[in-house]
Amino acid sequence: MDRIGKAEMVRVAVATLGCKVNQCESAGIAEALVARGLTLVSCDEIADAYIINTCTVTGRTDYQSRQLIRRAIRKNPAAAVLVTGCYAQRAPEEIAKIPGVRFITGNTEKENIPDIICEMMVGAPRILVGNIRDQKKISRLGATVFPEHTRAFLKIQDGCDAFCSYCIVPHARGASRSLPLEEVLERITSITRAGYREVVLTGIHLGAWGRDLQPRADLVALIRQIADRHTAERIRLSSIEPRELNTELIALIGASKTVCRHLHIPLQSGDDGILSAMHRDYNAAFFRNLVWNLTSAVPRIAVGIDLMAGFPGETEEAFANTLRLVEEIPVAYLQVFPYSRRPGTPAATMAGQIPEPEKKRRAEQLRAVGAMKRQKFAEKFIGTPLSVLIEGRTDKKTGFPVGFSDNYIPVAVRGDGATANQIVRVMPEAFREGRLLAEVIHE
Repeated sequence: MDRIGKAEMVRVAVATLGCKVNQCESAGIAEALVARGLTLVSCDEIADAYIINTCTVTGRTDYQSRQLIRRAIRKNPAAAVLVTGCYAQRAPEEIAKIPGVRFITGNTEKENIPDIICEMMVGAPRILVGNIRDQKKISRLGATVFPEHTRAFLKIQDGCDAFCSYCIVPHARGASRSLPLEEVLERITSITRAGYREVVLTGIHLGAWGRDLQPRADLVALIRQIADRHTAERIRLSSIEPRELNTELIALIGASKTVCRHLHIPLQSGDDGILSAMHRDYNAAFFRNLVWNLTSAVPRIAVGIDLMAGFPGETEEAFANTLRLVEEIPVAYLQVFPYSRRPGTPAATMAGQIPEPEKKRRAEQLRAVGAMKRQKFAEKFIGTPLSVLIEGRTDKKTGFPVGFSDNYIPVAVRGDGATANQIVRVMPEAFREGRLLAEVIHE
C-alpha cells in the first residue's frame, strides 16, 4: 500500500511546544481529527501518526522540537510523523534531514493537516511550506474543547509586523492578521456553551487586533462588545505590548467585572541602549511609569513581564539597570529567557555576543528576583477573599484541588465546592512552595 488511509490509521497523537497560539491551533487540529473519526492518544502511547507542532523562538525550543520528533519516531518507527509550526516554517529542510519524518507543513498549511494526515504518502519527507509573509487572511483553525484544560484559548490575531531585532517570529508567523469581530463573539459563545468559564484571548501581537480589518477596529472595542454581551464569565488577555496599553484599555480593565485583573507585558530590558538595539519602541522610564499607573488605576492587578538576559552588547552596567528597574516596579512575576541567537535576525550578527555561561548567570539572577516578587505579591492577599477557577488537578503536597485567581495567583483550595471548572470564593491563609493555601468561603 502506497499511502496510509483513514481506515488503517485510527490513533493520532498531537504534541505542542510554545505559545498559547500554538496550543489553540493544536486543539483545533485535534478537534478536526476526532470529527473525521480518528482517535486521539497521548504522545507517550504508540500511535499510527504523530503531529508535532513546533516552536522556534529560541535555539532551545528548536532543540526541544527535534527531541519531540525523534521521541515520536522511536515510539513507533512505522508511524506517519508530520511536523508543523514555527520551526517547520523557518527551517523545513533542516527537519527533513531527520530520518522518519514523513511530512512538513508551515503555519499557513495547518488548516489542511486533518486532510493531509489521512493521505500521507509513504517515502521521503514531503515539504509543504509557503511564503507566510504573503498570507493575508487569518487561519480559522480553532477549537471549542481543550482536553486537560479548564480555561479555553481563543486565537483572535496572528502574525507580527514589529520586527524586533532578536525575533524570528515575523518570519515564522507572517504579517498581522485579525479574526473579525463577529466571528470572535460567535466563537466565545460556542466555547462558553461547551462549559468553559474563562476564555483567554491570545495572539502573536494581540494589541494589533483589528488594524487590518475593514472597517478598522481595536482591542478596546472588542473587549467592550464581549463584556456587554455577557458571553463569558471571565476574559483574560495574553501578552500585550507596552505602547498598546492606553488609558482607555486600562480604564476598561479597572471597571470591568469580566476582564481578569492580570496583564503580561514584555519589558525585555531595563536599559535604554539595549532597548534601542532591540528595536523596542519605549524606554525604561516609560515602562516604569506604565506599571505604576496600572497598579494605581487597577487595584489588585497582577503585572507579569518578559525579560531577556544577555542580549548582544549588554554590559554589566546595562544588566544592572535592568535589575534596578525590576526591583523598583510592583510586578507580580517574571518570565526570563537567556538571549538566543536566531539566524536571519539583525541581533544574530551584532557585535558583543555574550558567552552562554554569562547569559545563564544573569538569567538565574533575574529568576531569583522573580521568585521574591511572586511571593511578595501573593502574600498581600493572605486574609483577603479571592475568586478562584478550580482546575482538574491537585496539589502534590496537600492533595487539594488547585486553580488560579482572576489576578493569576496559583491557589491550592480545601473545602466543599472546590470542584473542577467551578469559580469559588476562597480565603487565603498562607503561601507555600509557590502558591497560596486557601479555604472555600461558604456564604
